[in-house]
Amino acid sequence: MAKFDVNNVSVETLLGYVNDGTIAIPEIQRPFVWDTTKVRDLIDSLYREYPVGYIITWKSPDVKLKDGSASEGKQILIDGQQRITALTASLLGEEVLDDNYKKKRIKIAFNIQTEEFQTSNPAIEKQEEWISDISEVMKPGFNTFEFISNYSQKFNLDANELSKKITKLQSIKNIMIGRIELGSMLDIETVTEIFVRINSAGVVLSQADFAMSKISVNEKYEGNDIRKAIDYFCHFAKTPVDYENIKNNDIDFSKKEIFNKISWIKDKNEDLFLPSYVDVLRVAFTYKFKRGKLQDLVSLLSGRDFETREYREDIVEDSYTKLYDGVKSFVSQTNFERYVMILKSAGIIDDSLVRSKNVLNFGYILFLLLRERNIAPNIIERLVKRWVIMSIITQRYTSSPESQFDLDIRRLNEAEDLVQYINEELERRLGDAFWNSILVENFNTPVASSPYWKTYLIAQISLNDSAFLSKDMKVRTLVEGRGDVHHIFPKDYLQKNGKNNKSIYNQIANFALIQTEINLQITNKAPNAYMLEINEQCKNGEATIGSIIDKELLNQNLKINCIPDGFENMTVNDFDEFLKQRRILMANKIKEYYYSL
Repeated sequence: MAKFDVNNVSVETLLGYVNDGTIAIPEIQRPFVWDTTKVRDLIDSLYREYPVGYIITWKSPDVKLKDGSASEGKQILIDGQQRITALTASLLGEEVLDDNYKKKRIKIAFNIQTEEFQTSNPAIEKQEEWISDISEVMKPGFNTFEFISNYSQKFNLDANELSKKITKLQSIKNIMIGRIELGSMLDIETVTEIFVRINSAGVVLSQADFAMSKISVNEKYEGNDIRKAIDYFCHFAKTPVDYENIKNNDIDFSKKEIFNKISWIKDKNEDLFLPSYVDVLRVAFTYKFKRGKLQDLVSLLSGRDFETREYREDIVEDSYTKLYDGVKSFVSQTNFERYVMILKSAGIIDDSLVRSKNVLNFGYILFLLLRERNIAPNIIERLVKRWVIMSIITQRYTSSPESQFDLDIRRLNEAEDLVQYINEELERRLGDAFWNSILVENFNTPVASSPYWKTYLIAQISLNDSAFLSKDMKVRTLVEGRGDVHHIFPKDYLQKNGKNNKSIYNQIANFALIQTEINLQITNKAPNAYMLEINEQCKNGEATIGSIIDKELLNQNLKINCIPDGFENMTVNDFDEFLKQRRILMANKIKEYYYSL
């Protein structure tokens, strides 16, 4: 059997297929992303009979019903969503949603005399030589004869020529568009691969996009409600001002219980864990299905039995039920707020401290799994904190995150004693060799975005450390205020003394969060020079660098900022030894912090 068929279908027939549900369009309630000029260009290309590309549909596999009969799968639009929406809006006059979830019309104007298309605007609407909205001409009841007669008299134009142009405009509905139909026998893995390779508006589509498309076209098992719950929750979190627009635009959905369950997020000013639809989908799927590869979700939503390779309706029903339950667990105010509270209490107060969103995603999965197993809240808090920190500092989910998700969730699910397994895995990854050797060596890097530097800051935040040479200013405050990272051995000082290589003077062991005003006071002085001033001010009580005027407080500040002994006497000749010692101290600080969790 052929993997796909190629045929042509008229614009009118295509829109008819969409209207009667023969072709299911995903994301129909999502904002239309095309600029109106692209809609204009599409119509212009059809008018001139230029090719506008193929649309691609996929016939979902037929599923076996409980009575043994087969149900024919739907045709799902794989590529061509924006083009079909553009045609529906411009030719049929249907409204689309803008970025603020407000309904709007996209009117395309046509100048009969010049055969020019433009996006309609108030100026064009005042010019009688323009048809300000071509959808009016496309309506079945449009009186072509009367229009041509009036227009030809008003502008003294040949009626026959006008008739040809109007007929050509109306014939856009008869233009043939290429259609590639992927067969139902094509395995889902291949269909998914085809989908993710397609470029749409310059954005590479993902397996999550395909899964969401699959979800949104299912009406029988509330697929579209699942899709909206995910989309709206994420949108409310980022743009709460659109709440009323969405509520008023989607009246039927706003009356449903799930709408109330997601609406709380609009009142929260939360930017630490700001989820995208991919995050919600990944967490919900991994948590409920105990699998980590989103490709499997598309198979399960299609009803695939992985053992027999057949497709069954009961698997479809069960999969949608599980997924919806997972989404509800994700958007639950209780779950979400408790998880974020755990992150913040661990010192993770800002999303800039976590390079990989998947660390936070799996942390949430672990939290939900532990709650499902009725583990005591205090144990959940400790295990989730430690797992997240372990994941950050070992870059557990940086490369091949889906494979690691899949491996982790399967092992967690299979563990007879879940708490014991987690503790053993944590100890295995963060044993003495890691703390005493691996982590110390990892600090030998000039990359300020590295997870090692970020984890060091997290530790300082959690331990409520003061910033370097500050009396009252906390590291937490500087992180929240996007404070600057400064060099303990000033960069200019090092450069002037032969340390010109960025990879040397920008070592993260030479970094500290310092108040800008203190850094300006230090300027380009050697440590032994500016520390001499600070020691003097501790004697005479007159501050010239920072505000510390107490020797005991100074020593405490140097210690919590992992400054090696003898620092006050150091010059450029001691820089390499300084880095070596501080790496050890920074690693030890993270270790101290980790075991305090």
